[in-house]
Amino acid sequence: MKIKDVEIKNGICLAPMAGIADRAFRELCIDYGAGYTVTEMVSAKGFTMGDKKSRELLVLGEKEDPAAAQIFGDDPEIMVQAAVKCLEFKPRIIDINMGCPAPKIAMNGGGASLMKRPALAGEIIKAVSEAVPVPVTVKIRKGWDDKKVNAVEIAQIAEKNGAAAITVHGRTRVQMYSGTVDYDIIAKVKQAVSIPVIGNGDIRDEQSAAIMLEKTNCDAIMIGRGALGNPWIFQRLNAYFSECRVLPEVGVNEKMLVMLRHIQKIMDYKGEYTAMREARHHAAYYTKGLRGGAAFRREIGQLETYEQLQELAYRIVKENA
Repeated sequence: MKIKDVEIKNGICLAPMAGIADRAFRELCIDYGAGYTVTEMVSAKGFTMGDKKSRELLVLGEKEDPAAAQIFGDDPEIMVQAAVKCLEFKPRIIDINMGCPAPKIAMNGGGASLMKRPALAGEIIKAVSEAVPVPVTVKIRKGWDDKKVNAVEIAQIAEKNGAAAITVHGRTRVQMYSGTVDYDIIAKVKQAVSIPVIGNGDIRDEQSAAIMLEKTNCDAIMIGRGALGNPWIFQRLNAYFSECRVLPEVGVNEKMLVMLRHIQKIMDYKGEYTAMREARHHAAYYTKGLRGGAAFRREIGQLETYEQLQELAYRIVKENA
């Protein structure tokens, strides 16, 4: 797949999950075969006002090519300023978030709330597309709610105003992440525009990925929650689609080794204190389904050092042998 002149080596992409898809996790997923990554979303207003955390979120590693910087906001001028400033970090693409359902974003004019204001959405896309030399993409949802399903309308507006590709999450904002993804709306968007469409939602394994592609005819797929504690999903999907192979399930030993590698990466970029606190969230996914998993997760919540995590990982492997 190509987004204008940016070639995506495979159509298996990592979603820009806030608080999850940081540089450490993105690099881990790339190691397992993710073909395209997007930064955590950054407030255009905060970034243009010099917010330190926003800058940190936009740092891209050497492995991240191609990668996009994602921004959100509802002021065209500020969005343009933010997009131009993002170029300092050398993203190949600027992605505009018009799909985030989180109340603190959507209730303040950004994210999915822009789907209720199609004219403003178009104005923002046009302004940003004209201001930067890299492709501009848009991430949207099915609509705001079941009474306002307008993904097709927004997609057509996006294309008309310069968007180079569109990612569609097949749920409404009101649904958040509940219920099931609507493949039909993604298929309708694909039929309505000529630019690439990326399907997003409920992709957790080979079967669900195949269903997304078959039912929507989308050009690529984007994986979010399905990659949590499961970065090897990209390896599995690459083997499935390119080699018609189903790889064996990952064993507990490898799970713990990858978990430790993941937290080590976070520690390298953010320090041990932050890494150990973030480890609590990630470990909940890496230990899901393991014997004694609930007890281990409670214990992980009390850990203070990486060495303690290593010792616990060893015990988990031993008790699940």
